Amino acid sequence: MRLAAQSGDIFLILGAAWTRPQYGLLLQQVREQYRLEPWVLLYDLIPLRRPEWCVAELVESFTAWLTATLPQCRKLFAISRATATDVEMYAREVGINLAGPVEPVPIGTGFGLATPHREQMEIRPRGLPAHGSYALFVSTLEARKNHMLLFRLWRRLLADLPRDRVPTLVFAGRVGWLVADLMQQLENAEWLGGKIRLIRDPSDAELLALYAGCQFTLFPSLFEGWGLPVTESLALGRPCVSSNGTSLPEAGGDLARYFDPENLDDAYRAVRAVIDDPSDLAAWRDRVARDFRHVPWSTTADAILASYMLPEASRSACEAVK
Repeated sequence: MRLAAQSGDIFLILGAAWTRPQYGLLLQQVREQYRLEPWVLLYDLIPLRRPEWCVAELVESFTAWLTATLPQCRKLFAISRATATDVEMYAREVGINLAGPVEPVPIGTGFGLATPHREQMEIRPRGLPAHGSYALFVSTLEARKNHMLLFRLWRRLLADLPRDRVPTLVFAGRVGWLVADLMQQLENAEWLGGKIRLIRDPSDAELLALYAGCQFTLFPSLFEGWGLPVTESLALGRPCVSSNGTSLPEAGGDLARYFDPENLDDAYRAVRAVIDDPSDLAAWRDRVARDFRHVPWSTTADAILASYMLPEASRSACEAVK
């Protein structure tokens, strides 16, 4: 059954609306012709804050979309406190008056991988590294994700330690944009004699097997809106050594360990400490398995619905109590 929109209904924007040209005109029509109230969920401001990591077309389309969207939305949500703060700061910088504060909403633990069935965890496709022999970095290969830092770090580990003490570093993901130099350097270095491996476009079964067999995971990203790979790792019981940038400490909380993603020495210190103390790593893994709390996606939906259900005065009172 199709339901007609009614004046005062919410027009909720959850996806990548910046890919649609002239989005501002659409929102204007939604507000003026149909009397709907636009609300938007914001992920990050990467194309604005760090355009060097994006193609020019994305920077242009995202900037136009955000500038047209922010003034027309009655409610603004963000997937982290870091993103909420960034959006409010950007609005002040360019003179956009927001309807109110940007509200962070809790983000679900992950997708299907985060709650696998036991039989899925037991599937191990051929060709993956030996169980317990590697550290894992799950991400698209792109400049922002900072694979280059780990390449340099692993070269240093191999110079400082016996080769058999250095776990293999596994990159799992598709090859994205702005990494031609990284890929060429890895080829030139012969992938450090096999101490770095790439599992391209892994299936869900391969990812689950990779998580199940790794010693720990890494996430050195320079800029995130949230950090699903961090929560996904923790949800699957695997400790994560993460960047301390932007939203990532929100994603990992006190169960992850952190380093400065711009500082090779700090990253080396954090990773070397994990490699040098297997008993501490085992205790850390036990703590992750015991203390991590899954966040269902229904909690995310409930947080947005609460903004609709609660009158403005009641919501302000609730926020004051928190």
